[in-house]
Amino acid sequence: MFSIDHLGIAVKSLEQAKQFYQSMGLEVRFEEVSEREKVRLAMLPIGESRIELLEPTSDDSAVAKFLAKRGEGLHHVALHVENLPAMVEKMKKAGTRFISEEIKIGAGGHAYVFIHPASTGGVLLELVSEPAKG
Repeated sequence: MFSIDHLGIAVKSLEQAKQFYQSMGLEVRFEEVSEREKVRLAMLPIGESRIELLEPTSDDSAVAKFLAKRGEGLHHVALHVENLPAMVEKMKKAGTRFISEEIKIGAGGHAYVFIHPASTGGVLLELVSEPAKG
Protein backbone atom coordinates (compact mmCIF):
# COMPACT_ATOMS: atom_id res chain seq x y z
CA MET A 1 0.00 0.00 0.00
CA PHE A 2 2.85 2.39 0.79
CA SER A 3 6.23 2.95 -0.76
CA ILE A 4 8.82 5.68 -0.41
CA ASP A 5 8.16 7.94 -3.38
CA HIS A 6 11.05 10.31 -2.81
CA LEU A 7 13.29 12.07 -0.32
CA GLY A 8 13.18 15.85 -0.61
CA ILE A 9 16.54 17.54 -0.03
CA ALA A 10 16.77 21.31 0.40
CA VAL A 11 19.81 22.79 -1.34
CA LYS A 12 21.21 26.27 -1.85
CA SER A 13 22.40 25.50 -5.39
CA LEU A 14 20.53 23.06 -7.58
CA GLU A 15 23.42 23.01 -10.07
CA GLN A 16 26.00 22.07 -7.44
CA ALA A 17 23.74 19.42 -5.93
CA LYS A 18 22.98 17.91 -9.34
CA GLN A 19 26.71 17.75 -10.13
CA PHE A 20 27.36 15.82 -6.91
CA TYR A 21 24.65 13.22 -7.54
CA GLN A 22 25.58 12.95 -11.22
CA SER A 23 29.20 12.31 -10.21
CA MET A 24 27.86 9.23 -8.38
CA GLY A 25 26.22 8.05 -11.59
CA LEU A 26 22.65 9.18 -10.93
CA GLU A 27 20.74 10.86 -13.75
CA VAL A 28 18.38 13.80 -13.59
CA ARG A 29 15.08 12.58 -15.09
CA PHE A 30 13.36 15.93 -15.11
CA GLU A 31 13.58 19.45 -13.80
CA GLU A 32 10.72 21.77 -13.08
CA VAL A 33 9.89 25.07 -11.42
CA SER A 34 6.97 24.91 -9.01
CA GLU A 35 5.45 28.39 -8.85
CA ARG A 36 3.09 27.27 -6.07
CA GLU A 37 5.89 26.03 -3.80
CA LYS A 38 8.42 28.63 -5.05
CA VAL A 39 11.13 26.08 -5.80
CA ARG A 40 13.21 24.81 -8.68
CA LEU A 41 13.52 21.05 -8.46
CA ALA A 42 15.26 18.11 -10.03
CA MET A 43 14.22 14.46 -9.72
CA LEU A 44 16.82 11.70 -9.76
CA PRO A 45 15.58 8.09 -9.74
CA ILE A 46 17.33 5.78 -7.31
CA GLY A 47 16.07 2.21 -7.22
CA GLU A 48 12.31 2.15 -6.73
CA SER A 49 12.38 5.69 -5.33
CA ARG A 50 13.72 9.14 -6.21
CA ILE A 51 15.74 11.98 -4.76
CA GLU A 52 14.13 15.40 -5.15
CA LEU A 53 16.54 18.32 -4.98
CA LEU A 54 14.83 21.58 -3.99
CA GLU A 55 16.25 25.06 -4.49
CA PRO A 56 14.11 28.04 -3.43
CA THR A 57 13.16 30.61 -6.05
CA SER A 58 11.95 33.12 -3.47
CA ASP A 59 13.09 34.15 0.01
CA ASP A 60 9.56 33.57 1.33
CA SER A 61 9.27 29.95 0.19
CA ALA A 62 9.05 27.14 2.75
CA VAL A 63 12.35 25.73 1.44
CA ALA A 64 14.10 29.11 1.80
CA LYS A 65 12.86 29.35 5.39
CA PHE A 66 14.05 25.78 6.03
CA LEU A 67 17.51 26.60 4.65
CA ALA A 68 17.74 29.77 6.76
CA LYS A 69 16.79 27.89 9.93
CA ARG A 70 18.47 24.50 9.44
CA GLY A 71 20.77 24.72 6.43
CA GLU A 72 20.92 22.21 3.61
CA GLY A 73 19.64 18.72 4.24
CA LEU A 74 16.70 16.36 4.34
CA HIS A 75 13.55 18.46 4.02
CA HIS A 76 10.84 15.80 3.80
CA VAL A 77 10.02 12.15 3.20
CA ALA A 78 7.32 11.42 0.62
CA LEU A 79 5.20 8.28 0.75
CA HIS A 80 3.25 7.07 -2.26
CA VAL A 81 -0.36 6.12 -1.48
CA GLU A 82 -2.92 4.58 -3.81
CA ASN A 83 -5.96 6.66 -2.81
CA LEU A 84 -4.82 10.04 -1.53
CA PRO A 85 -8.29 11.54 -0.82
CA ALA A 86 -9.30 8.49 1.23
CA MET A 87 -6.00 8.56 3.14
CA VAL A 88 -6.38 12.27 3.91
CA GLU A 89 -9.91 11.68 5.26
CA LYS A 90 -8.69 8.76 7.36
CA MET A 91 -5.84 10.81 8.80
CA LYS A 92 -8.10 13.82 9.51
CA LYS A 93 -10.46 11.55 11.48
CA ALA A 94 -7.46 10.29 13.45
CA GLY A 95 -6.61 13.89 14.41
CA THR A 96 -3.57 14.27 12.18
CA ARG A 97 -2.32 17.82 11.76
CA PHE A 98 -1.70 18.88 8.16
CA ILE A 99 0.28 21.80 6.76
CA SER A 100 -2.79 22.24 4.53
CA GLU A 101 -5.62 19.74 4.08
CA GLU A 102 -6.00 20.82 0.45
CA ILE A 103 -4.72 18.22 -2.01
CA LYS A 104 -2.53 20.06 -4.49
CA ILE A 105 -0.94 19.18 -7.83
CA GLY A 106 2.85 19.34 -7.90
CA ALA A 107 5.90 18.08 -9.77
CA GLY A 108 5.10 15.80 -12.66
CA GLY A 109 1.37 16.27 -12.08
CA HIS A 110 1.38 14.24 -8.86
CA ALA A 111 -1.24 15.01 -6.22
CA TYR A 112 0.20 15.74 -2.77
CA VAL A 113 -0.45 16.91 0.76
CA PHE A 114 1.96 17.57 3.64
CA ILE A 115 1.49 16.29 7.19
CA HIS A 116 2.84 18.57 9.92
CA PRO A 117 5.91 17.30 11.80
CA ALA A 118 3.96 17.67 15.08
CA SER A 119 1.97 14.58 14.05
CA THR A 120 4.87 12.49 12.75
CA GLY A 121 7.58 12.59 15.39
CA GLY A 122 9.32 15.59 13.89
CA VAL A 123 9.46 14.63 10.20
CA LEU A 124 7.72 16.62 7.47
CA LEU A 125 5.81 13.88 5.67
CA GLU A 126 4.39 14.25 2.18
CA LEU A 127 1.71 11.90 0.85
CA VAL A 128 1.66 11.65 -2.95
CA SER A 129 -0.33 9.79 -5.59
CA GLU A 130 -0.05 9.33 -9.32
CA PRO A 131 -1.21 12.05 -11.71
CA ALA A 132 -4.82 11.78 -12.80
CA LYS A 133 -5.20 9.99 -16.13
CA GLY A 134 -7.15 11.84 -18.74
